[in-house]
Amino acid sequence: MARREVGDAGELIAARWLSAHGRKVLYRNYRGGNRGEVDIVARHRDVLTFVEVKSRTSTGFGRPADAVGPDKQRLIQRGAMDWLRLLGRPAIKFRFDIAEVILIEGELPRIHIIENAFQMPDNSLAGR
Repeated sequence: MARREVGDAGELIAARWLSAHGRKVLYRNYRGGNRGEVDIVARHRDVLTFVEVKSRTSTGFGRPADAVGPDKQRLIQRGAMDWLRLLGRPAIKFRFDIAEVILIEGELPRIHIIENAFQMPDNSLAGR
């Protein structure tokens, strides 16, 4: 599978898993006006979740979540802030999750959700 196909398949699997486990998927592949991006925006009870999906075809290079470093986190945070501005509800509860999807040929996909995988820096909240 090509890299883009792995990513697309992982996002679809993650969205289906989230829906099947009590989350309401609101949007996929959100691109904000401030160069931000969020793979999946979902609601989990009373919390808005911004989910980054990382998919791999093997576990030989570490966990997929390891690829969500500070630069990627900033992109996701910018996308989240854009989404919150669109809502006009800056006081809403939200969090950042990572969905790890392992797609090994001949096996069922494995998915692991890391809730509250990272936080918004305190100084970023003032600009909401």
